[in-house]
Amino acid sequence: MTRSPLWREFESSESLLPRLLRFLIVTVGTLFLITSAAVPLPWPQQALLGGLLVLTALWLHRGSGSYLTTLMLVLLSCFATVRYGIWRVHSVEHYFRFHDGTWSRLDAFFVVVVLGAELYAFVALTLGYFQTLWPLRRTPVPLPEDPEKWPEVDLLITTYNEPLRLVKYTALAATNIDWPDGKLNVYLLDDGRREEFRAFAEQAGIGYMTRPDNENAKAGNINRALGRLSAPYVAIFDADHVPTRSFLQLTMGWFERDVNLGLLQTPQHYYSPDPFERNLDQFRNVPSENELFYGVVQDGNDLWNATSFCGSCAVLRRRALDEIGGLATETVTEDAHTSIRLQKKGWSTAYINIPQAAGLATERLSGHIRQRVRWARGMTQILRLENPLFGRGLKLAQRLCYLNSAAHFLFALPRLVFLMAPLIYLIYGGTNLPGTWQVILAFAAPHLVMLYLTHLRIQGRHRHSFWNEIYETVLAPYVLLPTIGAFLWPKRPRFNVTAKGQVLYKSFFDGRIARPFVLMLFVNFIGLLCAIPRLHLFAASGAPGWQGRLLSVPHHMYDPHHLGTIVMNVAWTLFNMILLGVATAVAWENQQRRRAVRVNIEVPGGVVLPDGNVVQGLTGDLSCTGVRLWTGTRLNVQPGDAVRIVLPVLDGDASLPATVVRVEDESLRAQFDALSLAEEEALTMVLYSRADTWLGWDQSRQGDHPVRSFARIVRLAARGFRQTLAPGKRSRDAGLMTSIAPLLIAAVLLPAWSRATGQEAKDPAPVAVTAMAPEKDAQQSTKAEPPKIESQAPVKKVDGVTGDAQAPAPSKATKETSATDKPVASLSGTQKTDDSDDSDTDAAADSKAGKTPGTPVHASAAHTAVAKSIASAVSAPVASAKFVPPAPARVSPVIPTPVVPTATQSSNQAGVGPQYVVFYRSRVLPAWWRASVIAAQYPWALLVLVVLQTFLISVLLRASLRRRARERLLGHI
Repeated sequence: MTRSPLWREFESSESLLPRLLRFLIVTVGTLFLITSAAVPLPWPQQALLGGLLVLTALWLHRGSGSYLTTLMLVLLSCFATVRYGIWRVHSVEHYFRFHDGTWSRLDAFFVVVVLGAELYAFVALTLGYFQTLWPLRRTPVPLPEDPEKWPEVDLLITTYNEPLRLVKYTALAATNIDWPDGKLNVYLLDDGRREEFRAFAEQAGIGYMTRPDNENAKAGNINRALGRLSAPYVAIFDADHVPTRSFLQLTMGWFERDVNLGLLQTPQHYYSPDPFERNLDQFRNVPSENELFYGVVQDGNDLWNATSFCGSCAVLRRRALDEIGGLATETVTEDAHTSIRLQKKGWSTAYINIPQAAGLATERLSGHIRQRVRWARGMTQILRLENPLFGRGLKLAQRLCYLNSAAHFLFALPRLVFLMAPLIYLIYGGTNLPGTWQVILAFAAPHLVMLYLTHLRIQGRHRHSFWNEIYETVLAPYVLLPTIGAFLWPKRPRFNVTAKGQVLYKSFFDGRIARPFVLMLFVNFIGLLCAIPRLHLFAASGAPGWQGRLLSVPHHMYDPHHLGTIVMNVAWTLFNMILLGVATAVAWENQQRRRAVRVNIEVPGGVVLPDGNVVQGLTGDLSCTGVRLWTGTRLNVQPGDAVRIVLPVLDGDASLPATVVRVEDESLRAQFDALSLAEEEALTMVLYSRADTWLGWDQSRQGDHPVRSFARIVRLAARGFRQTLAPGKRSRDAGLMTSIAPLLIAAVLLPAWSRATGQEAKDPAPVAVTAMAPEKDAQQSTKAEPPKIESQAPVKKVDGVTGDAQAPAPSKATKETSATDKPVASLSGTQKTDDSDDSDTDAAADSKAGKTPGTPVHASAAHTAVAKSIASAVSAPVASAKFVPPAPARVSPVIPTPVVPTATQSSNQAGVGPQYVVFYRSRVLPAWWRASVIAAQYPWALLVLVVLQTFLISVLLRASLRRRARERLLGHI
């Protein structure tokens, strides 16, 4: 798009008038989008609006790769989410106000819990969009040309119980970092107090520090070392994170440019598969769990000066650390806690998204979960102790970024709620989402499609579709209680070290870890089976006593008039079962016999054969224990022959002794013999220390596509089902399903049995006749009327599910409302005797009703029609599986509603407050309902206005983000 000079000046000018105009345009546009999101529409018009919104978003996504389009998709996704959220809150409020005779306390609990989980998801989605609006993509800054001007750096390697075979390569790589002699001091901080580590440090020529205790774990270990060191900068590495030789040259330049920079973080790259990648055989096919944070979130945080310290692969300014008293020790996530304290003191942080170190991922799922539980506990402690939203010293953008990071691990409860929500209806017949299934689909589908499409646009390279749900499903059962405990008792830290470099000699099923997934999977399967008696009428049992009541449970679950409701809950349950199936598949631990991870690396090499001939080749994979060398021809050697592998290093070639393991047509596999320290150092330089070792690892990976990603997780779920149901010889817990089945059946069926017996006591002779619960208008006339006849028939609640709200109780029909309130449809009380699905559709006849006596003078018939259709969409008539006999009628007087004073009267008799109220009721509400009528007639016109407004806001937002990025990158020059 070509921009005129005047528009470019308007976008970038820092003078008062352009800034004020930009602020007004964005503010008014945002208010317009929020107001448009709150416009009520009947579900057919809402479905049309949502469908057009999705088609527009798909057209934008496929038509342009510009970042302006990405910002538009973010705003359109927020519009769909806000619209769905407003409808959800309104539907729940309407459910409680006008259906008090049809919901129980258990229903209220279910409805509120599901709504609370959705509200958490809405807030997390909004904060996530804010964090990733503009990834900064910071590039390195060159150092002074004279190396003598480069600063001195202390490089600290922390270790506690890691084996020396793992730590030695980190230490050897650190000593080979390109930095002037005498200005790089490498120290091994051994909290395990092991003599072999002391001897290795002396042999390698590096410093060794220990302490008599392990107080405050890793943070205490580093703080103790800082008291004995004096270099102006400190680089910190975990024991398994091996740095490249270019690490300091890529990071230290920013400290020279920005004197206020206290921390610079680089990605933590992992060259071994995590449990998800290894157990599901998806290594390098899907991004690892960490890639989203280091690939998108940290770059987005950098724009807002909110980069988090991650405990390793980072450089800190010593003066900044001294000012805050060293690393934070009050929480078990000392790294993130330290970064917050730095920024509260005014220090800035930065992030360079270039992998300059690599480490090992956790091998077993149990270790992975233990590590995440520690993170969850620590971030919850930060949420309580530091209070990033209201704590002093942070700017608004920093508060929002740290709030989202600290509150991220609160996902456990909402995820568990979503996994079990459809069972509220399928098993218990309760309510989870009030409203008809058509309305829910019309509002929820655009929100979900826009969410996945926008995430595909922003983070498709680093997190494939539906994998976030899998990660949360696996962690949720284990994260829930630790986060609750940390929130209630934040000053009780418990630090644990994640085991690395483990060996698994055979595959097995980790039944202890999988138990929550199997339990939830079984309960969801029971819910799926409960859909059968809801569609098919089973005969009631005539057996006496508890046997008859138990056998009659399927009979009482019959609900044929809500087919759409049942289908939606079944689809939701199937999706949850897919997630749980993948979670169960992850618990099948694949064997890992190699102690060293082989890295796919191609460097020129050679092999010296026993006869002295040298054959050149190319490495296929390389580890610290062996190599595969592609030679192009079959070599004349046998397994067991002694050879020497030649690899290139900086000052020539390194020749390493090895033994042939296997000879293939075009390659040779060899295992290294015992290496000297110098030979291990040469191997480290080839394997880990090259500046480009970890670049481009995701280039060959297939991009994200939602359909393809969903098909992949379906296959993985089927694999999990097959392995769990037919474990064969691999399972250590083959009897898990049979051992828990009786307990689960009892837990699932007893509440339903209790409800069924309670219904039987009230009505011992159920008849398969459908009756329409009487409904009353929720609005009274503004004039006194003759006494009305009210039906006192008890309203029987059978529906109330993801789909169908209950009929309002007669006692609410006489509730007073203002004459200028929104008109509400008067629902018919005519009985239904057919077996159609009318209870899942809007009351079309009600929308044709004329003007009621209580309709205000400014509300036209069109206003009333729209309002009636909206009200009928939220409160559809309830179809009962039982015939409810009418009770004797009684006469109840109608209390006349007081007449609201006009604007003229209020101006003479009331103060300023009542004048605003009268103005709102007499001017704003009529205009609102006229706009609603127009929107209901022309939903496409509303969408056009929304898209145009998002385009205008996106253009100004892009210019603002560019200015912010320039300020972050160039403001220190």
